[in-house]
Amino acid sequence: MNFRQITQFLAVVETQSFRKAAERLHIAQPPLSTGIRRLEADLGAPLFERSKRGVRLTDAGRIILVDAQQIAFHAEQLRSAVVALRNGVGGRLRIGFVGSATYAMLPRVLPLFRERYPNVVLDLREGTTTQILRDLEAGALDLGLVRYPVAETTPIEIRPVEWDRLVVALPMHHPLTRRKRVALSDLANEAFIMYSASSAVNLRAQVMLVCQTAGFTPRVTQEAVQVQTLVSLVESGIGVALVPAACSTGSTRRVEFRDVSSEASLAVALGVAMQPSADGSAAQRFRQMLEENPPQNGDTVLLRRRKPVPRGSL
Repeated sequence: MNFRQITQFLAVVETQSFRKAAERLHIAQPPLSTGIRRLEADLGAPLFERSKRGVRLTDAGRIILVDAQQIAFHAEQLRSAVVALRNGVGGRLRIGFVGSATYAMLPRVLPLFRERYPNVVLDLREGTTTQILRDLEAGALDLGLVRYPVAETTPIEIRPVEWDRLVVALPMHHPLTRRKRVALSDLANEAFIMYSASSAVNLRAQVMLVCQTAGFTPRVTQEAVQVQTLVSLVESGIGVALVPAACSTGSTRRVEFRDVSSEASLAVALGVAMQPSADGSAAQRFRQMLEENPPQNGDTVLLRRRKPVPRGSL
C-alpha cells in the first residue's frame, strides 16, 4: 500500500467512476484500475462493487474510507512542513480550519491545490470559527474554513461552499436506534452533549434554535469544542448529540446516526473566509478551487448546495 493508491482510492470514491477518477488524476484508466486492484490485494478484500451503473463502496471500503481521508489530509500537512523547511519555495498560505473540514473538504481540495500551485507553502492550523475569524482580522491567517453563517459581526468576507444537514448521533443500542428517522421532539428528555458556549458558538446556536422550535431546551450534561469530540462522548454512552451528517460517513465507531424530522431548518454549512482585500492572492486561488471543485454525490459526501443563509440569521 502506498500514498498514490490511497489518492486513487479517494478519487474513485468521490467521482463514483474509474473514468472520471482517471480524468481528475490526469492518468489513463488502466493504470488506475491496476492500482486499485493492488490495493485490494494488499488489504485482502474488495473495496468497490463494480457494475454498469458505476461503482459503490463495499463494507471493507467504507471501513477504510475515513482513515484514508485522514491519511491524505495529514500527508499534505507533512509535505507542507518539508517544503517550508527547504525555504525559497514562493508564497505561504496560512489556513485555519474547523475540524469538520477534515472529513471531506480538505482531503478533496488540498492535493489539487498543491498540484496546481506547487510553490505555495501551506500552513494549516485547526481552530474554532470564532478563533479563526479573530486570527483573520489580526492578520495571523490568510484564509479560514469555518462554520456558516456566523453568529458574530465580522469584517471578514465569508462565502458558503459546502452544505450539510444535522443528524442525531446516538449510542449503540439506544432505543431510538430502532427507528430509521427520529423526530426532534423525541429527544426532549435526552441528555445532550453540546457544542461549547465559548468556543463553538455557531453550531451551538443552531442546535439550541432547532430544539427550542421543537418545544424544548436541551438538557446539556457535557460540552465539547470539536464535532469529533462530541461523537466520541456519544460513543461512551453519556448522551446524544446533533452533528453534521458528513461526520457519519464511513464511521466504524459504536455510534448510530439517524436523520431527524424538524420544523426548523437542519441545514449547516462550511464557509470560506478571507479579507476582502485578498483578491489575487494564494487565498483567493484556494477559494476559487473550492468553488470549482464541489463535493460529489455518493457514499463519501452527504453535502449539496442550497440557497445561502443570510449572515446573522442565527
